[in-house]
Amino acid sequence: MVTKQLTGSPDEADLRRADSLGREIFSDVANKWALLIIEALGERTLRFSTLRDEVEGISHKMLTQNLRMLERYGLLERTVYPTVPPRVEYTLTEPGQALRATIDGLCDWTHRYFAHIEASRRRFDA
Repeated sequence: MVTKQLTGSPDEADLRRADSLGREIFSDVANKWALLIIEALGERTLRFSTLRDEVEGISHKMLTQNLRMLERYGLLERTVYPTVPPRVEYTLTEPGQALRATIDGLCDWTHRYFAHIEASRRRFDA
């Protein structure tokens, strides 16, 4: 993972530019696993194993990679408790909650237009 250096230019947030930091962030955060993890966390605090159960189909490796990325971007907090074995919990930060509101809108859109999309797919694939 290559991290772009900030220069203070407004172009850094321009998603249309291939070299923008904004596009790097968008590319990392807008993947199916990250979106599903954020949606699963919601307003709750969950342990790794519970998150893995909540996000059906995600592998241990993919969950670990996405949790690290979301923590790096400050979208979730990871709390480690000094127990044996260590207990680790994840919760969304304020920016993570704000992104969740956007994801909720995307989920609502999916539910609203699901039948339309399925009908279109059937026509297209016929």
